[in-house]
Amino acid sequence: MTAYEKVAAARDKNRPTAVDFINEMCENFLEMHGDRRYADDPAIVAGIARLGNLPVTIIGIEKGHDIKERNKRNFGSAHPEGYRKALRQMKLAEKFNRPVVCLIDTSGAYCGIGAEERGQGQAIAENLMEMMTLKTPIVSVLIGEGGSGGALALGVADQVLMLENSVYSVISPEGCASILWKDASKVQRAAECLKLTAEDLLGLNVIEEIVPEGDQLFVHLKERLIAILRENSKKDVSDLTEKRYERFRKIGGVV
Repeated sequence: MTAYEKVAAARDKNRPTAVDFINEMCENFLEMHGDRRYADDPAIVAGIARLGNLPVTIIGIEKGHDIKERNKRNFGSAHPEGYRKALRQMKLAEKFNRPVVCLIDTSGAYCGIGAEERGQGQAIAENLMEMMTLKTPIVSVLIGEGGSGGALALGVADQVLMLENSVYSVISPEGCASILWKDASKVQRAAECLKLTAEDLLGLNVIEEIVPEGDQLFVHLKERLIAILRENSKKDVSDLTEKRYERFRKIGGVV
């Protein structure tokens, strides 16, 4: 598949969403709501669950399936209160020594006037800062689109996994083509230049692992998450956060 074909696959309306992954992989999921500042954002689903016999906090960016649900979820474009809700759950996970799993699927954070007035940029920045030093294991998984700061706000982790047909980029191919060439028809060229596929990002040290898609997707991903979280839970907290910091220093081959 070409890079832009991967983009199309990541956006496919029949692709499993965060709620599908939670329902298929987790038991006893209890959703938590609200940021205790402004409102509850349906674009972010967060709560506690059991992953196998492992208690976890799980946070997902949810797009929805049909048009009614997608409108409710704002098409997976979270407001600042969504990112603050996610951070509140991460801090609770830290308090109770629960590992965190983040499921990322968004074209980007919502860029409306209201979101900017309520501190969209600050909410994302606070997540980046707090996740870097969070004293509990974190794993993030790109399950569809990983767009801009909206995805990165849940992407600071000990390990980042990507489904083979997911994408992760600072900007959409359409936006890139419009800015660089003033020609939206050059989206395929833009997609190739952005290096947004799982294979590209594995080579650039942005991710640690590519998860194959197929009939056993949920089973395979669940097994990998349990194995990773169990291993990371054995590590000393200071060593865990130091390794997390070093991981981001090495992205793109820069030491």
